[in-house]
Amino acid sequence: MPAPAIDAEVAAALASLPEMTFPVDAHTLAAIRAAGLGLDGISLSDQVERRDYVVPGPPGAPDIIVRTHVPAGLDGPAPCLYSMHGGGYILGDRTIDDLRFDLWCPKYSFIGVSVEYRLAPETSYPGPLEDCYAGLAWVHAHAGELGIDPARIGINGASAGGGLAVALALLARDRGELPIAFQMLAYPMLDDRQVNPSSTWEVPIWPPASNEFGWRSYLGELYGRDDIPGTAVPARATDLTGLPPTLIYVGTLDIFCDEDILFAMRLNHAGVPTELHVYAGAPHGFEGFAMGSDVSRRCLRETEEWLVRALAGRLSGLSLVLRR
Repeated sequence: MPAPAIDAEVAAALASLPEMTFPVDAHTLAAIRAAGLGLDGISLSDQVERRDYVVPGPPGAPDIIVRTHVPAGLDGPAPCLYSMHGGGYILGDRTIDDLRFDLWCPKYSFIGVSVEYRLAPETSYPGPLEDCYAGLAWVHAHAGELGIDPARIGINGASAGGGLAVALALLARDRGELPIAFQMLAYPMLDDRQVNPSSTWEVPIWPPASNEFGWRSYLGELYGRDDIPGTAVPARATDLTGLPPTLIYVGTLDIFCDEDILFAMRLNHAGVPTELHVYAGAPHGFEGFAMGSDVSRRCLRETEEWLVRALAGRLSGLSLVLRR
């Protein structure tokens, strides 16, 4: 089954990007990390105060850094969006979330928090996930001094960050310690098995070879086994009941398209209020590098509309939306 055609506006934006060293593998990882993800030099406003905290990591592990994003003039306990950055489990840092929170926090009067989890292959599962859990535990424990309403803490993640977000929701549900109000997932990385048609497509940004390397790095000795837990690979989780209301969006030209659609339907079957948006002709990361395209503007508008409802606690039902 061939991959769908790319959206013309997105293709033009993709062609204008600097050439990058792909696929990501053991030979190219250091160079790609050194080059960064193209976010250097982004101008941020003075409407958000950004502050880094060094907080306790998981038991026996190093401390971690969380960055708070507090809009100027915020009054009273506010909702919080706790975010895990993308990067295939092997790339990225907390600064990836700076621009999004710079735009959203003042607009929608909430506090953003970005967690700096350890990367694979240096740290494999469960280390990065436990870092995310420790950061969320710190946010809950310090909600009062941070100005956060602990009943309105949702989680967010893109790509591998989306996979970590689902895994965090599963872990929090099973441990019963940290309530999560909702989860917002952009083209989440959910399945290591690469058995669906879209997982074989040679697509832009994140092709199958990079995906396999990311999963091998994150899972370590678990890779290729049948007994991998759902907190490591969310698509392998057998019980999705009790997870928070969820938004998933993905493009039809994304390697994760099939696994994301299947996961959304499984959430629905488990009784989880779920909204799924699938955008025709859109590859991985499209709403970031092709912000001026029509499909990206629609995606961002609809994502923000869902976020407003989530922050207000008004989510219910399933909506399957295919955008063309």
